[in-house]
Amino acid sequence: MSTSNSPVLEVRNLSIALPSDGDRATAVQNVSFNVAPREIVCLVGESGSGKSVIAQGVMGLLPKSLPVTGGQILLQGEDITHAPLSRLRELRATRMSMIFQEPMTALNPVMTCGDQIDEVLREHTQLSAEQRRNKVLAIIREVLLPDPERMMASYPHQLSGGQRQRIMIAMALVLEPVLLIADEPTTALDVTTQAQILKLVLELQHKHGTGVLFITHDFGVVAEVAQRVAVLRLGDLVEVGSKHDVLQRPRHDYTRMLIGAVPTLRLVERPVDANAPVVLKAAKLEKTYYDRSWFGKARTVHAAQDVNLEIRRGQTLGIVGESGSGKSTVARCIVRLIDPTGGSVLLGRDDIAMMPARQLRPLRKRVQIVFQDPYRSLNPRRNIAEAMIEGPVNYGMSRESALVRARELLALVRMDTSAMDRYPHQFSGGQRQRLCIARALMMEPELLVADEAVSALDVSVQAQVLRLFEEIRARLNLAMLFITHDLRVASQVCDHLAVMSKGRVVEYGPAHQVFSSPQHEYTRSLFAAAPGRDFAFGAA
Repeated sequence: MSTSNSPVLEVRNLSIALPSDGDRATAVQNVSFNVAPREIVCLVGESGSGKSVIAQGVMGLLPKSLPVTGGQILLQGEDITHAPLSRLRELRATRMSMIFQEPMTALNPVMTCGDQIDEVLREHTQLSAEQRRNKVLAIIREVLLPDPERMMASYPHQLSGGQRQRIMIAMALVLEPVLLIADEPTTALDVTTQAQILKLVLELQHKHGTGVLFITHDFGVVAEVAQRVAVLRLGDLVEVGSKHDVLQRPRHDYTRMLIGAVPTLRLVERPVDANAPVVLKAAKLEKTYYDRSWFGKARTVHAAQDVNLEIRRGQTLGIVGESGSGKSTVARCIVRLIDPTGGSVLLGRDDIAMMPARQLRPLRKRVQIVFQDPYRSLNPRRNIAEAMIEGPVNYGMSRESALVRARELLALVRMDTSAMDRYPHQFSGGQRQRLCIARALMMEPELLVADEAVSALDVSVQAQVLRLFEEIRARLNLAMLFITHDLRVASQVCDHLAVMSKGRVVEYGPAHQVFSSPQHEYTRSLFAAAPGRDFAFGAA
């Protein structure tokens, strides 16, 4: 029988098997840790370390291909390792709940948000419809969503990413479970929304006395929320301790490697050749959307307004801002994936802003883009060789010459040439992003655009890809446009910085000046929201 001081979760020597056709026999091997009431334990490690597998094991969500082969999972002293599905259903939401990484995937797109929270109450309580409605409104207010009545009636696609994540938190906490599992709940959010969600989780966790198992690869987030930290590597638990011990005095080489890869705000002045030719110049660039509703008034959305940018050869310009600030809209206008509604985009001497598609086609190879999700960027039915040579062959290069160049570029991005015969699903996320970079370089572009190209990567892989971007820029003397919501990432690679808010550039200048003395209030708010900004990683 558990007491108020007993752990809400005990994982004892847990082992989970992998399918026999893989390189590893186990996803998790002999892992042990506890989560106490009102405690936040952060589970950290790279992709494939077993973090999410443990979370799914606790919730009873593991597929049959990943069986628990040893150990115990105790929830308030009750062994649920091999509990029947009926018992697990009773425990979910009432005593343990989970917040998933991508709320748009986790929420039902054809049910209103109010109905989805109400479903939890209908399944697990005997409350009347009126009592359930009042409880739904109360939890929506508690997670600080505006206009609770409207939120109840809204569908997931009508809310922002941060609002959808708050709905997920409301669903998870409406019955006040003793254990909350948060699986990368802020990875896809911009820095200010992330700060709001982390603050909300801390407040609700303290108010309800909940124990939290927080899964993340972001050490800035760990520094903000954790009491204790458990570090996983390839299914093995290599280190457990208090936040300060693990982050400031790590004992294991793997932990030290992860902490060493954490991006920090570096105030480094990078001189740019003022005589270098201008590769791209955007002047008074605008993009306006018109929402013509059948039942309401037409709505005008200014996604980008009066945007002025300039990038010289060998220079990296970063655009930072929250989701919805207009940074990706500007990138897509520059690449002409969407058509601007005003202004000019000069690529050398050619204004491509309003250029007809027929005239634009010969110029497209001069600008290439690397997207956020490399798996969606690559055709799963084509091997890497076919993916890489498609562009050059379409522009007249012989297949043999294209294959030679592909091998050269694979070496440049530190990938073995054996990759050419393999398919996208056979690579890790970081490897796929390297392949996307190599594919973009096949066209020998003058301008390379990276749109949130490292935001979904582990901290160690992210550091490798950032170094790769910098090496490629220096070696090929490329102009680069780097889109990110992470100021720490921007400080690693950017010479100049443009800060966007509500479709406008509110601050622009050399990166070291913007970082050292931000002039605009919005820029200062971005710096204030950066997770772990005041924590001394690896300090004695």
